[in-house]
Amino acid sequence: MTAAPATCCGCPARTAEADARVPIFPIHDGRTLIHVGRPYATWAIIAINVVVYFFFEGGISGETSFAAVYGFGLIPATYNDYYDLPADILAVPDWATLVTYAFLHADFWHLLGNMVFLWVFADNIEDAFGHLRFLAFYLLCAAGAGYVFLLSDPMAQTPLVGASGAVAGVVAAYLMLHPRQRIWILVLMRVPLRLPAFWVLGFWVLFQFYSIIVAEPDEQIAWWAHVGG
Repeated sequence: MTAAPATCCGCPARTAEADARVPIFPIHDGRTLIHVGRPYATWAIIAINVVVYFFFEGGISGETSFAAVYGFGLIPATYNDYYDLPADILAVPDWATLVTYAFLHADFWHLLGNMVFLWVFADNIEDAFGHLRFLAFYLLCAAGAGYVFLLSDPMAQTPLVGASGAVAGVVAAYLMLHPRQRIWILVLMRVPLRLPAFWVLGFWVLFQFYSIIVAEPDEQIAWWAHVGG
């Protein structure tokens, strides 16, 4: 089946993001790395996300490249052969979009939120797994999150973009490995507190399930991708 060409009007990208309604924001965990000298894989993932946003999505100009979003974002209808992209959009194979979507972001704040979560938590998971195994883990989390989103809305024609599905996997791993580690957070973006990871990340995880239940039909945040991660 071939659908009408995708346009930027009325069809914004679905974002797998740490939503602004969550009243907590991590800023530091203070945990020292033991097994790796530097978290090179984490730094590389953050750098790739930043470069993709500013130089390939058009972040420098302030206007998102919809060709990039539709060509490399995860579109369930395209993946499931209900919809064909316009011929002039350069696209990767459908299977590759299970990963490429996680390196795209809808806007600067979407990018910033995800990268802060990675900066705070991912280095400790890399420390536990090692560089290559952490990289494989991160990409598998992205693919798993994307696939769950495919199952949740198989005929959607709106692209899914954002690293938060993969970030959710990192958060879950941190919660399992370091539940008692005390984390500095900002509550309501104003009040600094230092609380155990069990409370901070446990609340974040529960918030994802709550958001699925109360989400509006036209919700632009892909909560199922968070749960999949």
